Amino acid sequence: MSGNRRPEEVAIVVRRPRAEGGSEYLVLLRSLEKLGYWHLVAGGVEWEEEPAAAAARELREETGLEAEPEPLGGALSYSLAEDPESVRRRFPAGTERITVWPFAAEAPEGWEPVLDYEHVEARWLDAHAAIALLRYPEPREAVRRAAS
Repeated sequence: MSGNRRPEEVAIVVRRPRAEGGSEYLVLLRSLEKLGYWHLVAGGVEWEEEPAAAAARELREETGLEAEPEPLGGALSYSLAEDPESVRRRFPAGTERITVWPFAAEAPEGWEPVLDYEHVEARWLDAHAAIALLRYPEPREAVRRAAS
């Protein structure tokens, strides 16, 4: 069915303490079927769902982490103009921008994600390295906010 996805997503910055002090941030490599780029924990907001609930659900589904994600400031957004028709068709007709709600979630020191089928690799990086690896500007901004 086309056009049934709500034009809202969540992006969750997962942060854990480093033994030597400071924090490190989780970045995930999406599978080739999911276009094979480095991203945060992320996903769509269902029609009857609050963004915070979507963030907690995506966190659980994609990593196994049970946590209460905290909002990271105001919404971000991106244009669908550059996306292929196969992606644009997922949203209601006339949708031009997707709202992205950024969140942060705390993981315990030493915790490791259990990846779902959408991801093939996970890395823990400092904020600068995580931002450099992420493909899109909205996740990069979410990490900047979480690190500041």
